[in-house]
Amino acid sequence: MTSLLDRYRLMARMRAFEDACAEGIRSGELRGELHLAQGQEGIAAGMVDALRPDDWMVSNHRPHLHAIAKGVPLFPLMAEIYEKAVGLAGGKGGHLHLFDPDHRFSTTGIVGSSLPVALGHAYAARLQETDDVAIGITGDGGTNTGQFHETLNMAAIWSLPLVVLVENNEYAISVPASEVIAPPGIAGRAAAYGAWGRRVNGIDVEAFAAAFDEAVAHARSGAGPALLEATCHRFRGHYEGDPDVYRSPAAHAEMAATGDPILIARARLLERAEADESSLDRILREATIEMADLLESVRAAPAPDPANALTDVFARAEP
Repeated sequence: MTSLLDRYRLMARMRAFEDACAEGIRSGELRGELHLAQGQEGIAAGMVDALRPDDWMVSNHRPHLHAIAKGVPLFPLMAEIYEKAVGLAGGKGGHLHLFDPDHRFSTTGIVGSSLPVALGHAYAARLQETDDVAIGITGDGGTNTGQFHETLNMAAIWSLPLVVLVENNEYAISVPASEVIAPPGIAGRAAAYGAWGRRVNGIDVEAFAAAFDEAVAHARSGAGPALLEATCHRFRGHYEGDPDVYRSPAAHAEMAATGDPILIARARLLERAEADESSLDRILREATIEMADLLESVRAAPAPDPANALTDVFARAEP
């Protein structure tokens, strides 16, 4: 079982990874929207024990931390985000279209669309008679789409090994979840489909890990789908460049003070005397240095050759 100290180290690396990604927006190296998940590290770092290499994961438009949790190598991952030729998709997909079949990880940038794709993986596992599990990840906004309900209904009818993970960061872009999600809330919707359902504090990495382990075990057992709602905070705007005027400075200060999964894990490690201040500070410094070195390597990598713009766009016909 992964220790809390190891999860702290993983969360530190995840945050430093996204800090390095954000540099590309400030420098102009990255174009378009970049969606960061800073503040949600407790969820990704809580997944690592329950997942197996042969499980599938389909993420959404905020995918970086999920990819790290699934074991996607960091160099081709960041290289894809920086649209380099050595990226996961040759630099053609960017951060919204990460795809790594070797590690059974993919994303879709369309809200809610990750779930039916994960449903397909779960159905394939059933046809192939394996005990693989598929994880479909969406945000609170995605649970108000038809795809969420169709996915849960089909998974329940066929008792498919699917975990629907909802990262409820309270905002669908700028719309508060409390204004658009009717009682009994997101996890409460599981009962309508006879599915396993639970709500958990996603900023507590240990609490989330325990709940995620249970959700995956349920799905893997053949008992049908599980719906896990993890509450959390999104520290950044919806995307880099979002002025985030719908939240007050006081709300941001409150999130930083009481809602940071890294600080919560740090306080717990100190309280249990499992680490001291200097060792925890060293972990943060090492993570920053690691990701700075990684970014330097990515920046030195070649851009895609324009001559290859049309390669890999269409499937090749069988001879």
